[in-house]
Amino acid sequence: MSDDIRICRLHAKGDLRIETQAATAPGPGEVAVAIGAGGICGSDLHYWQDGGIGTIRVQEPIILGHEAAGHVVALGEGVTGVAMGDLVAVNPSHPCGSCDFCRQGLPNQCANMRFLGSAMYLPHAQGLFRERVTVGAGQCHRLPGNLTVAEAACAEPLAVCLHAARMAGDLAGKRVLVTGAGPIGALATAVAAAQGAAEVVTTDLQDLPLEVARRMGAHRTVNVAADPSGLDPWKDGKGQFDLVFECSAAAPAIAQAVECLRPRGHLIQVGSAGPTVVPLNLLVGKEITFQGSFRFDREFAEAAEAIGSRRIDVRPAITGSWPVEEAEAAFVAAADRTRSVKVHLHFDRT
Repeated sequence: MSDDIRICRLHAKGDLRIETQAATAPGPGEVAVAIGAGGICGSDLHYWQDGGIGTIRVQEPIILGHEAAGHVVALGEGVTGVAMGDLVAVNPSHPCGSCDFCRQGLPNQCANMRFLGSAMYLPHAQGLFRERVTVGAGQCHRLPGNLTVAEAACAEPLAVCLHAARMAGDLAGKRVLVTGAGPIGALATAVAAAQGAAEVVTTDLQDLPLEVARRMGAHRTVNVAADPSGLDPWKDGKGQFDLVFECSAAAPAIAQAVECLRPRGHLIQVGSAGPTVVPLNLLVGKEITFQGSFRFDREFAEAAEAIGSRRIDVRPAITGSWPVEEAEAAFVAAADRTRSVKVHLHFDRT
């Protein structure tokens, strides 16, 4: 396996390059996956636009991408569970298994986490925006061959939403608000609908993501930019919603979410940002449970199964696919919420 492969590497803020590097053969317990599609995440956009996320800065060239899927093209010694040609979603999460948090059953909080495509540590964990990647066989989750590789590449963001739903508890019969209809908000909408929520209302500032949310299962959508009072009916009687998945990390959305929650409601904070104003008086007065939700663990396998069975249909969220050679145009499109939800890079050689 000596052929060079194409990679999408960020060298510094705004400096995204398509380069080549040598492919690596899988060792014992490893597989080589020909990546077919990789989703551009908000963190990828932050690295490209800002050179980092908060205090995490890009300090050396890094291959971006942590949402990807492809087909197995080589097997290392001793590999079982996957076979040549299998369509697999690649789990980018590599907890150490031995730190205090891993031993406590909190692998997503691993003190030594190696999360592919992350600049958190030096050396940076190289990501999945590459034509071929060698990973541990246990990181590969099979999906039926009748699915598209783009669907399979949605396993990682769906896992984030399934973890948030696990934090929330039983959704059956609940009234649920989803604030922010980007990729995570759209998928959180689908999860709430699939898990039996009685009412799912999704908000955003743009019409296109709200249309996607409707197709993903939202019963109602509200463009809070065009209709600032659109959530007022759910504020009556100290609030109507049992649960909020807050996916925007925007202070106005958080404030509205707290207004709309009933006393002792549950707010799951999925969106992440720096210091943000939060209405503590209402959180306290209404005895709201404010719960953060970070990444995932076992939910990745659950996401692969849900996509594989199309119990959760991710296709409406996929709004664009660009060849890796046009990565910068793809990033521009992904950053434009008026025309995109989930944008993928693809590695076809056609």
